[in-house]
Amino acid sequence: MATGGQSYTDMFSDEIFDVLCSMCKNKGKNTEAEKFCVYCHDYFCRTCVQVHNEVPALVGHKVLNKSQVNTVTSKCLPRAPTERCDRHSHKHIDMYCQNHDNVGCSTCMAVDHRLCKDTFYIPEFIQNNTYQVAPREIHTKLKEIAKTFAKQADIIKQDKQRLLKRKAEILADIRKFRQEINDQLDKLEKSSIDEIEDKVKSIEDKIEDSLKQLQANKSRVKSACDKLATTNTNQCEKFVNVKMGEDAANVANKYMEHVKMKSKVDAIEFQPDRTILTQLQQKKSLGIPSQTPTKTSGNSFQIKGKQSYNIKVKSDQHGCYIGNACYMEDGTQILADHNNNKLKRLHSYNFTVTDYCDLPGGPWQMCVINNTQVAVTVPSKKEVHLISLERQMKTTNKINTDFKCYGLAYANNNLYISDHDTSVYMYTLSGRKLNQFSKKQSGHKLFSNIHSLAVSKDATRIYVADYNTGLIVLDKNGHLITSFNDEQLNRATCCYLIEAGSVLVSGFDSNNVLQFTSDGELIGEVIKADSGKGQIRSVCCNQQMTKMCISRLADDNIEMYAI
Repeated sequence: MATGGQSYTDMFSDEIFDVLCSMCKNKGKNTEAEKFCVYCHDYFCRTCVQVHNEVPALVGHKVLNKSQVNTVTSKCLPRAPTERCDRHSHKHIDMYCQNHDNVGCSTCMAVDHRLCKDTFYIPEFIQNNTYQVAPREIHTKLKEIAKTFAKQADIIKQDKQRLLKRKAEILADIRKFRQEINDQLDKLEKSSIDEIEDKVKSIEDKIEDSLKQLQANKSRVKSACDKLATTNTNQCEKFVNVKMGEDAANVANKYMEHVKMKSKVDAIEFQPDRTILTQLQQKKSLGIPSQTPTKTSGNSFQIKGKQSYNIKVKSDQHGCYIGNACYMEDGTQILADHNNNKLKRLHSYNFTVTDYCDLPGGPWQMCVINNTQVAVTVPSKKEVHLISLERQMKTTNKINTDFKCYGLAYANNNLYISDHDTSVYMYTLSGRKLNQFSKKQSGHKLFSNIHSLAVSKDATRIYVADYNTGLIVLDKNGHLITSFNDEQLNRATCCYLIEAGSVLVSGFDSNNVLQFTSDGELIGEVIKADSGKGQIRSVCCNQQMTKMCISRLADDNIEMYAI
């Protein structure tokens, strides 16, 4: 119980009497109250108190000036605050939980603080206790927070301006690239036209040569014909003309036979290269948009508190073994219970199991597909199950693989699935295999014991938690960027990509959680080793980065950390 300090009536001194008029407040106005009705327990400005006094049913109510509030007895003080509850708007905030130092309405207390021993009706608590009220201190604190928000808003606005500037630059680059394509197409067009022109010119030359030869023969025949047609008494001249005519006829016949033997000139054609058009038709865009992950600051998450929650259900036949967990956008958490062949859905507020889905084998790793669907690997069945989260959780589809599938991630409409020790594969959601990553550029093996996968949203980074070799970071083509293999991370079991772009990785034997940048640089240790607890098996973080969940080997409880 608090002792000393300011009494409840001190809150209404002239210096700090800044309660708002209840009627104006309901209209969205902020007007300082000047009056208080003892019977209505409401505050009024000078205008609204006239409305109050004109209501016949309210005639006779005791209305106090603010200067009178300090002088009245505790019986005349308002019996409850007039602030409405955000969650239960029909109720006033009139209850106080001393255990959590938190106020709420009676419904809030019944739901959220039903196990708390020290809950009080606020007017009775104020009357029976001398309670320290420091509105000035809180007001100053709130003003400082408001300044912080204003600064953050400026930062966000600057980020938006940089984003829009970068957008304009990228659009200019796209148009420039389009012009480069146009220029190249123009060159191809000119080259094709030049080839046609050259081809036609060559044929035209041959045709012109044939026409010249034809004309020469035609002239010779005509000359011989004209000479024979001329009357001439010179017998010798006639003889010569006949012989020359015979010779011209023979030459002409041979020429015609030669022309007939030649193949006719083929009609010129153009066969377009359809592969160019096909390739363009197969392209969805001129390039792939990507988002460069923001570099995370050098400070790792700070743990502010922890609570444990039991996630065992009646139908569980074995102790729980939560091998993997993930968060949905609405804060709902999904757990993969390997020992009991179940996916379990937790309530986003009290972390109780609200639903579960039975699987044909022990689930290993999950990934979020969209707001209503997750995927999970079932190694013993060589299957990836697609699970609907609408209403009752259930399998809606599955992908069969030819290997025991363990690691699983989703990005850019593709699934990334790993076997246990050799490869990471890329699949479509329909089950078609697209790619396989298994070796370094040197030809050596990339992996030895894959436990978990994570992939950035733009698929430019692939993260692999390898039980033997630590954290492995690959680019989108499967080329090694970096790896972290240190005694600080002994037996990596889980990697989880968070919204800020950094990666959380759990160590089974080192029994800790480390935080890395998007490029695989160590930021720090988030959860430190504790030999008195079971080994950490998985880690995940909600999208707001306010909660972190870890599971341990063969434990019916999960640990929820405030960060």
